[in-house]
Amino acid sequence: MRAALLAFCLLSPLTACSIQGEDSPLARTSWRFALIDGQRPESNDARLTFEGSKVGVLVGCNRMDGPWRIDEERLIAGPLTLTETTCTIPAWDQEKAVNALLVATPRFAIDGNHMILQSSGHTAELVREGGPVERPARSANGR
Repeated sequence: MRAALLAFCLLSPLTACSIQGEDSPLARTSWRFALIDGQRPESNDARLTFEGSKVGVLVGCNRMDGPWRIDEERLIAGPLTLTETTCTIPAWDQEKAVNALLVATPRFAIDGNHMILQSSGHTAELVREGGPVERPARSANGR
């Protein structure tokens, strides 16, 4: 019994860092892109959806999907599959930016119904489906 408890205590910190699926705050949620690198999405249908172990992404005219998990405050998505439909240049540029963002294991922060995904090269602001449209208040230091 003591050995099992010791093993649990030693392994718990390792498993607590990586969260997947139903245990995640992102589980069973859908988010609408409000801004991609400071610009409104070209498509009103631009979404990020977490269902089970799969993340689904629609930015312009192509869909991306693949496995996902959270490791501390990072979203780890992929490998992602991508459809290959021809898009207009602005929509295609936004798809490339979101793909690069997700591949870069972005930091994420949730404030109520708002989420920010940020890597060293790209940022996306999202609103939980069904949530308010207004953006979260920010402090003077931008957080």
